Amino acid sequence: MSIDQASPVTEELAPTTAAHIAEIEAHAAHNYHPLDVVIATASGAWVTDVEGKRYLDCLAAYSAVNLGHGHPDVLAAAHTQLDRVTLTSRAFHHDQMAAFVTELAALLNKDMVVPMNTGAEAVETGIKVARKYAQDVRGITAPEIIVMAGNFHGRTTTVISFSDDPVARDGFGPFTPGFVTVPFGDAAALESAITPNTAAVLLEPVQGEAGVVVPPTGYLAKVREITAAHGVLMIADEIQSGLARTGYTTAVEYDGVVPDLYLLGKALGGGVVPVSAVVGNADVLGGLTPGTHGSTFGGNPLAAAVATAVIRILATGEFQLRSRELGERLHAGLRTLAGGGVTAVRGRGLWAGVDIDPALGSARDVALLLQKRGILAKDTHERTLRFAPPLVIEADEIDWLLEQLAGALKDLASA
Repeated sequence: MSIDQASPVTEELAPTTAAHIAEIEAHAAHNYHPLDVVIATASGAWVTDVEGKRYLDCLAAYSAVNLGHGHPDVLAAAHTQLDRVTLTSRAFHHDQMAAFVTELAALLNKDMVVPMNTGAEAVETGIKVARKYAQDVRGITAPEIIVMAGNFHGRTTTVISFSDDPVARDGFGPFTPGFVTVPFGDAAALESAITPNTAAVLLEPVQGEAGVVVPPTGYLAKVREITAAHGVLMIADEIQSGLARTGYTTAVEYDGVVPDLYLLGKALGGGVVPVSAVVGNADVLGGLTPGTHGSTFGGNPLAAAVATAVIRILATGEFQLRSRELGERLHAGLRTLAGGGVTAVRGRGLWAGVDIDPALGSARDVALLLQKRGILAKDTHERTLRFAPPLVIEADEIDWLLEQLAGALKDLASA
């Protein structure tokens, strides 16, 4: 879709938009702070609101829409399966499961998959697996898991127990014990924290919600070396960073690392249905036996059919290459804005965290100005603006995004 069809946004909300938002605000809990846009349709890297205004999507549903809105192969798989069977529960086998788990395991060179639904479920599953392995195989009666400062792994009770974000934690205690926090990117601190009770190290290869924070080169390889030396599991939360977002199938590939467990979600569902998974080898995942873990909807026929379509697309390597090549263009352009309201640029592939000079304004201020210019992006932690467009974005659309960001920064400076 052409860039020149992007629509400007007026200061006042149009009547249809205002009516939708008023009804949402009246009846939906206020646990999100979205921009004032009501999306009605989407295709590729573009979305259209209820007023007919078009925007370049630069969030991709937090990387859940890596393959673009409405990828034809993904939609075809969903349409076909909707007419066959959508849910059986795990009480019975279904004919979509074999391809899903076999091809996902092969994509990551592992041999076993635990299908779930949401990213947080995958994290919870990974934690349970690590504790079970520690107790059954290593004889640890009170296993601990080392996590990273600044982490984001979801918002379940167990997961927020090891978050250091007060907004996520305050008022939700008591918290689940068994977690030790160390600084992200500090291999020495990690090794010092390991004790005979350490079951696993859980980390994001790139910390997305923290502002797309990339660890030092070689850090992940050092984590793998340390965990292997101590017999500790390495768990890579690739829910946001994985499945081509950073330019490789998984972000740990930058350091040539193979963890014991991959946690996947978001993009695995192709932007159609929630699908998540824990992927590992039988020596670790084999500890799960009937009754120890489960999910009524996990690996359902519709989810399996959609995820298999996604896996087959990723197996071609096309989107990984697009992310690397177009990511270089995006980051090169963002770096030219340093000093003009931008204080730092981080990221890998088509994923960037851009820190806004607080003297100029907040990241949300910039996001609101970008919305007026036909671009949807999202702020995090006041200072950082995130860019994670669908990987179908074109080079000229990236150039246009950079032009609009430069213009928004100038608008803010002159306000």
